[in-house]
Amino acid sequence: MARYTESVCRLCRREGVKLFLKGERCFKESCAVTRRPYPPGEQGRKRKSKIVGYGLQLREKQKVKRIYGILEKQFRRYFHEAERLRGITGEMLLSLLERRLDNVVFRVGLAGSRAQARQFVRHGHILVNGRRVDIPSYQLKKDDVLTLEESFRKNPFIFNNVDAAMSRGIPAWLSMDRDSYKVQILALPSRQDVGMDINEHLIVELYSK
Repeated sequence: MARYTESVCRLCRREGVKLFLKGERCFKESCAVTRRPYPPGEQGRKRKSKIVGYGLQLREKQKVKRIYGILEKQFRRYFHEAERLRGITGEMLLSLLERRLDNVVFRVGLAGSRAQARQFVRHGHILVNGRRVDIPSYQLKKDDVLTLEESFRKNPFIFNNVDAAMSRGIPAWLSMDRDSYKVQILALPSRQDVGMDINEHLIVELYSK
């Protein structure tokens, strides 16, 4: 599978918003978007062209792909699946992305970033309903329960990440037991639960051409 191995801060600067790809650094003044709020590259400061039409749709799609750390082929599959579901296509797309196992692990603070969450899942540290699941894209359902592998619960990253996430607030569709690191899916995420500046209508327009 292809992987992006360059600086992830360049991706945030390219989109002009925080994509929260760098863990706790994204919440500090040292964040690259805060220090250099312009696109990367030698001509970054001088770019003043206004993006309209197709360019807006493309940038919105790229932004969402980079937030969730997935590639074009997989993202297109999510879109086609969202089209088949009952409901508004854009909202169904975001719901499918939010229900990814690696995203939920990140949302509740068991990992500092989605990339770190993906690594934890791949290494078999996350249990779903008591069974080890090592597929980051695994789709969680209502009433599913996530727990940590017993030997992994003493990892110092977990303590720091969970405390920071709980201080910022856990999404309402998830519940987190701080003592046992037990996570439960209370409901399927709605559009309001996503809580990010995403214009999903532009993505629908792009793929509907």
